Amino acid sequence: MKRIEVKLSLPVVAPLLDVIRGLADDLAHHPAVASPQAGADAEMDEAWAGELVASQKSDVATLLALFGEEFFTDAVVYFDPTNAEAIARACSAVRLRLREKHLRGIADELLEAGEVQVSELEEPVRKAFMCYLFLATIQDLIIQHLDQSIVGS
Repeated sequence: MKRIEVKLSLPVVAPLLDVIRGLADDLAHHPAVASPQAGADAEMDEAWAGELVASQKSDVATLLALFGEEFFTDAVVYFDPTNAEAIARACSAVRLRLREKHLRGIADELLEAGEVQVSELEEPVRKAFMCYLFLATIQDLIIQHLDQSIVGS
C-alpha cells in the first residue's frame, strides 16, 4: 500500500471528531462487541475482553492521532502500512459503538446503505450518523488501497 493522502473539510470533520472522542473513553474500558462465547467461561470472557479493550484503546489512539495539530493546519490525513490496519479496526469499533449507543433506532440496512433521511434526525443522532458514514468512508479508502502483502495473501 502506498501512502494515501486525503484532504478533508475541517468545518465538517471537526464536529465528528468530538463524537469519536466522546466514545474513545468508553472503548478504552469496554469491548465494542461481546465475547462470542459470553457466559460460557468467565475467565475466558475476561481475558478476551481485556485483550480486545487493549487493542481498541491503541487503535482508537492511532485513529485520533491522524487529527492532531498538523491536521488542523492543513486538513490532510495520511494512511500508510504502519497505521492502516489499526485505523480500520478503530473505525469498526467506533461504528459498532455508534450503532449501539446513538443509532439503534435506525435499521441496519438503512445505515449500511446510507439511506437515512438526515434532515429528519435530531441533532445528536444526525452527528452520530454523519460520523458513522465518515468512518465507513475511511475504511473504504484503506481497503481499496491495501496491497496484497498487508491483506496477507
